[in-house]
Amino acid sequence: QLQLVESGGGLVQPGGSLRLSCSASGFTLDLFAIDWFRQAPGKEHEEVSCISVGGGSTNYAGSVKGRFTISRDNAKNTIYLQMNSLKPEDTAIYYCAAKDYCSDYAPTLHWGQGTQVTVSS
Repeated sequence: QLQLVESGGGLVQPGGSLRLSCSASGFTLDLFAIDWFRQAPGKEHEEVSCISVGGGSTNYAGSVKGRFTISRDNAKNTIYLQMNSLKPEDTAIYYCAAKDYCSDYAPTLHWGQGTQVTVSS
C-alpha cells in the first residue's frame, strides 16, 4: 500500500487557524480525489471535506462549512486543508485519504498516519 503523509497539526487557541498538508512520496496525487476525515476520542470518524481529481468540485461537512477550505496544488503533489475559526470541538486526529472520487461509496485506496489537531485555551 502506498502511503500519504499528513502534516501541519498542532495546538492552537480557539479562534485560531492551522493549515494541514497531505502529500505522498513515490506516486502522484493528481489521479485521486482526496478526502480529509477526522477521528476524535470516543466519537465516530467524520468526513470533513473532499476535493475532486481536478479540483473543480469540493464538499464540506456542515460542522466546518464556511471555516475550512480544501485545495490542491498538483505541481507540489499536495492537498491542503485551511482551517480557520477553530473550535474546541475540532480537536481530533486528521487523516487524508485517496479515493477514485468523492463519495461515501468510494473505497479508500490509500491513507496516512494522521496529524493531531488540538484546539484549547
